[in-house]
Amino acid sequence: MPRRPDSLETLQLSLELLRRIPKGRTVTAPELHQQLADAGYERDMRTIQRLLETLSEVYDIERDDSTKPYRYRWKEFAKGLSLPSLSTQESMLLMLAEQHLGSLLPAKLMKSMEGFFTQARSQLGDKGTQREREWLDKVRVVSTSQPLLPPKIDPAVFDQVSNALYANQWLEVDYKNAAGKRTTARIMPLGLAQQGPRMYLVCRFDGYDNERSLALHRIHSARASGFTFQRPKGFDLKQYDDDGRFGYGEGRHVRLCFRIEKEAGFHLLESPLSADQQVVEQDDAYEITATVVDSAMLEWWLRGFGESVSDICREAVEE
Repeated sequence: MPRRPDSLETLQLSLELLRRIPKGRTVTAPELHQQLADAGYERDMRTIQRLLETLSEVYDIERDDSTKPYRYRWKEFAKGLSLPSLSTQESMLLMLAEQHLGSLLPAKLMKSMEGFFTQARSQLGDKGTQREREWLDKVRVVSTSQPLLPPKIDPAVFDQVSNALYANQWLEVDYKNAAGKRTTARIMPLGLAQQGPRMYLVCRFDGYDNERSLALHRIHSARASGFTFQRPKGFDLKQYDDDGRFGYGEGRHVRLCFRIEKEAGFHLLESPLSADQQVVEQDDAYEITATVVDSAMLEWWLRGFGESVSDICREAVEE
């Protein structure tokens, strides 16, 4: 019988393996090795194989050695470790996370979580009540504008971009802008944002200290260099968004005032433009005043109301 692991490091690795061995299907040592590598556990294949041999003798793990590579799974009535005891609520949360966070998490992390998502689906299917299974069909995130199909993003590009962003690694990209100009550059990935159906990478080009947003679907190829960088202390993705950079603004605040017909502007009483918004009710309209970021998106928004909006004025706000 193989020697039982006694170091804290090996114990942690064993626990990670046990959590990723599925119930109801099988997994191979190479697949587990890749999952662990994606999660940041770099170990050689032989180490994984030795641990699996030990674990299959100590726990209720079935090893199919009829073919190579050997396949592993929890036995039918085994309690397993952690995941088989997920509550239906936890399983529902994992399923929603898989649906809505897949494009916002590092590709390696999503791959390393595959066993967890499989167990969550199984938990809902085997033990969830009909009402719990139906819940995922009863909730949805809806668009606030005309729905558009998302542009196609090369999966290999997304993998390289998200992994480089996660590890603070320089990224080599081949990018084509909206005007058709193609550029090869070395960039510092700083943030990933989803705006409607599109995804943008906030970055700094090598040798520059200002941020730019690159549409992910316009990146033809990307390669994480493996060389890390020191993340700029002054950069904050939330502040970048608050400054209207995704709305084609430069962070300049203005005091906006306009008149809007009541039918078109009633929603602004429920969802104000800013915390300091003021409303003056008139016979057939509202006079709205609010401090906002001046941007192209603000201009598009105002134009969208057509003749329902009038008397627009902007006054610069001193920072």
